[in-house]
Order: sequence, then C-alpha cells, then structure tokens
Amino acid sequence: EEFISSPPRKTVRFGGTLTDILLKYRKGETTDFELLKHQLSDPDIKDAQIINWLHEFRASVAYLTKELEQLVGILLKLPWLKRSREVVEEYLGFLGNLVSAQTVHLRPCLRMIVSQFVPSRITIREDDVDISDSDDDDENVSENFNTCHRALQTVARYVPSTPQFLMPILVENFPFINKSERTLECYVHNLLRVTVYLPTLRLQILELIIEKLLKLDVSTPQQDIEDAEETANNSDSEEKRTEEGLFDMEEDEERKGNKVVSSSSERMAHPLAERLDILMTILFSYIKDVCHVDGKLDIKNTKDLYRDLVSVFDKLILPTHASCHVQYFMFYICSFKLVFAEAFLDHLWKKLQNPNNPSVIRQTAGSYIGSFLARAKFIPVVTVKACLDLLVNWMHKYIDNQDTGANAYCDVALHGPFYSTCQAVFYTLIFCHKQLLDGNLRKGLSYLQSLNFERIVMCQLNPLKICIPSVVNLFAAITRKYQLVFCYTIIERNNRQFIPVVRSGTGGDLVQTCTNPLDSFFPFDPYILKRSKKIIDPFYQFWEELSAEDLENLKKPIKRGTSEDEDDDFLKGETPQNDGVVGIAPNSYESNTRSPVSSIGSPPDCYVPYSQ
Repeated sequence: EEFISSPPRKTVRFGGTLTDILLKYRKGETTDFELLKHQLSDPDIKDAQIINWLHEFRASVAYLTKELEQLVGILLKLPWLKRSREVVEEYLGFLGNLVSAQTVHLRPCLRMIVSQFVPSRITIREDDVDISDSDDDDENVSENFNTCHRALQTVARYVPSTPQFLMPILVENFPFINKSERTLECYVHNLLRVTVYLPTLRLQILELIIEKLLKLDVSTPQQDIEDAEETANNSDSEEKRTEEGLFDMEEDEERKGNKVVSSSSERMAHPLAERLDILMTILFSYIKDVCHVDGKLDIKNTKDLYRDLVSVFDKLILPTHASCHVQYFMFYICSFKLVFAEAFLDHLWKKLQNPNNPSVIRQTAGSYIGSFLARAKFIPVVTVKACLDLLVNWMHKYIDNQDTGANAYCDVALHGPFYSTCQAVFYTLIFCHKQLLDGNLRKGLSYLQSLNFERIVMCQLNPLKICIPSVVNLFAAITRKYQLVFCYTIIERNNRQFIPVVRSGTGGDLVQTCTNPLDSFFPFDPYILKRSKKIIDPFYQFWEELSAEDLENLKKPIKRGTSEDEDDDFLKGETPQNDGVVGIAPNSYESNTRSPVSSIGSPPDCYVPYSQ
C-alpha cells in the first residue's frame, strides 16, 4: 500500500535518458542535447531537477569526454552552493566521480571551486546603469566557504596531482588590491585554509600572499598613512564641533554604544593601509593558530612554519627596500620562544658575514640585526651581548684587513656591509645600554670597554661620517657619558669636510642632500596599522623622547667607580611620554643627511653638545 500511494520522483526528460541523449549527440542528433543544455542553464531550475540530473550524470561520467567540455562547463556553473543539503551532497559526489573518470576536466573544476573563495557580488541595475555593486553579506558565506573546501578536498582525494594544477589557479584568481577589503580578506583566509589540508602548497601560498602584501606595503609609505590619519582626525573633530548640540536623540545615544563606532575607530584612513591592516591581522592569526595546539606552543609545528617563513623572508623581504609592516611576521613568530629569535639572528648573521652575498643584502641583514635587537622585548641581555660580541669582533677583523690597504678610506660602495654593521651596533647600544649596565655598573662598563669602540670610531673607514646622524649623535652622547670613546672631535671634523650638493626634490623644490649617506632603514620601526599593531605591541620596545633632564644627564660624564644608582635613565621603554620633552633643532648637516624613510619612528635627530 505504501508503494502504491507514494508518487514516483518527478523528472522532466527530453528524448529519454541522459545516456540516450549523449549517444544521439555523438551520432549528430543535437536537438535533445540542446534542450538538455537549456534546462541545465535555467536560472529557475528546482532542487529536485538538479538532484535527478546529477544522479544521472554521476552514472554517465564515462561519456563526458573532452568533446563535451561545454556541457561540463554548464554543470560547473550550476548554483549548487546556495541550494539544499541534498543538492550539495549530490554535487560533491558528482565532482568526485567526474575528476576520477575524466581528469581532463580537473582544471575547470578547480577554477569553479576557487572562484567561490570570495563573496559573490550583488549588482542593482536601473536603466542599464549599475547603481549598486557590493559584496553579498549573506550570513551563509562562511558555510559556503566550508563547502568549497570540502569540494577541494574531495577532488584532491581522487586526483593526487591536484596541488600542482591548483597553484597556478590560486595565483590567477588573486583579487586586485583595489578590490573591496572583504573580497581580499575572504580570499587570503581561504588560501591559508588550503594549506591546512594541502601542506605541500604551504610555502608557495605563503609566498603568494606575502608578495601581494609587500606590494601593498611599499605602495603605502608610512608618511602617507600618517598624513591620511591626521587629515581624517582633523575632519572628524570639525564634524563633532558642527554637530555638537544639534542632535540629542536616543538613536544617537544608541549609536555611540554600537560596535560600528568602535570598529570605525580602528579603520585606517588610507584605503590601502586599511586592506593591509586586515590582511596582516589574518596572517598573524594564522601563524598563532598553526603554532599553538590547544593553547600550547607546538615546537614541531612552529619549526616547520618558521622554516617556510624564513624562506619567504629571504626570497621576498630581504631584497625589498622600505617595506614597513610585512616583515613583522618574522618578529611575531620569533616572539613565541627564544630559540626562534636566536635562530633568526643567526640566519641574518650568516647573511651579513658571507662575502658571496650581494652587498645590498648584507647591508639589509645588518639593519635587521640592529633593529631586531633594539626593538624585540623578548630578547634577553645575554643574547644581546652574544650578538654584539659577534658583530664587534667581525668589525675589528674587517678593520685589520682594510685599515692599511689601498681601500682604507671612507666609501659606502666599498665598505657598505661594514658601515651597516657599525650602525646596527650603535643603534643596539642606544636602545640596550641600560640593560647592559643594569645590576652591576662596574661589570657592565668593563664589558662595554672590552668592545673597544674607540678603535672602530677612530679607524680610517670613519663610520661616524656614514651612519645616519640621529644614531651617531645619541651613540656619541652615551659613549661620552660612560667614557668609552669621545666622538665629538670626529663628528666636528666630518661636519667641516661635508660638502652638500643641490638636487631637485619632489615638486621642484631645491633640497640639499649628502653625497654619501648610508641608505639604510630600521626594518622594525614602529608598527602603525591599528588592528594588527595590538598583536605586536606587547613584544615591542618603544622609544621615548629625551626630556630636558635626560639631556642634562648625558652631558655629565660618569666617574669610574660611581654607584649603580647614578646610572642614566633616558631610555624608559614602554612608559608614557614625558611632558617636558625638549625638541632640539638638528643642525644643517643632520637635516641634510637624514633620510625621511629611514628615520620615521626612530630616535630623532638630536645633537647633544659637549660641555667642557
């Protein structure tokens, strides 16, 4: 009775079964085939019809050869993701059958899946004009992404060579940087999800993502970001003054407590910086999730990811000048455990000392060592000392080899890595001298004296002439205070020898520039992207401006045998800035040689005069 009362499944057929239609098509009878294509392309096709057709196609995949790629293309365009669970499951089964029987259709299948890695666009047209074009905020978007990854895993299970075909498609489909933040966010998030179940692609996917991030980073200089923020803050304060007292409604009160306000305060005013901020947050989250299992650091996972990230760092980051934020992925993974920070420093050290590396790579490695030692809170003083020992010993050996030869003169082109190392050491001392002297001043001074800075400063290569003035002046002040070396005679002599040249700057203004500055930068200068900086700030050593009292202290040399309590206190780490900060105008030499890109967020140019 049950059998008799249950109706048969509804089907709409044109000319018999699917197999009949495909066989007729091979013989040249195309009418039924065209009707089939028309029905599959119908936007109003019902779930039951899709399930019936897919069921038949699964049984007939042997007939879906290359000649029928147009029909397969129509099947791949079916709106299966937003259908019922039954349709989704049937479609996943069809994909598995199709790629296992006809690998010729592997690429189109992969393209179809990857095309779903971004939210669909909703376009509203009026009189043939697009009046609205925005991301689909469908709440099922994340569920659709989960289904896409299931589809990709299904295909990869049936075709082991999937990764090598997939990678070029992931590259092709990467959205342009001017696409919406949501589109970029979803695509990058989905790429990183692929690395979880296709680990062989992880290095290539990380390379792809970081390459795109790097393009964003170098096309948004830090000064542009700060200018945009300042402009936005000024316009916001004007709007607040205008609106004050005009609208005192309950709705406004509700809006103030609304999440949108808090999130808008985190938005970057610069549109490309906003995209970069979102994507860096995703990258940091990925690094944390991979390295931690159940909230605990997994050393093996972290080692494997560290190797991949160092490989990307060498290939993309080291050769790129003036990136401001992307390199922080190395800073972040190194913060998890000291062994990774030490491995990174050792890696940079090998780059620096290897004469077979290009000079520019060696110089950049030196900049990274100095900036990393100065800015990473998680590096203990014992590691700082070990690195200073390595660097300073190398500098002394370099002086031994060069100081009496034909090249024993001041020239960046000849001695770039040496000057970069000097600047790294000076910069590290500026930030870490207090740690080095903390606990036992006599012992600390003895250690600093053993580094023999006097020989380095006095050598024929004259590093004080090449290193950027902000670093030179603070180094000179600290070393004079602790009677390590007196630099001011050399600084004055360099100033007298300096001959500025005139060149045309941006906008046709005439500016003076130095003929031989060390074109260096500090890679771990302050991180200014609002969302992702919250992840970096806890591990970051900030610079504090010098107050009038600090400057006075620097002018007073410390007597040998002084008690530890009289140690200077001009670097305070992460404390609120002093209201009594004194701005000292740099002299002409310093302002001319200061590189605007290099010096952002670093110790400011200040000249601490020597008082007799």
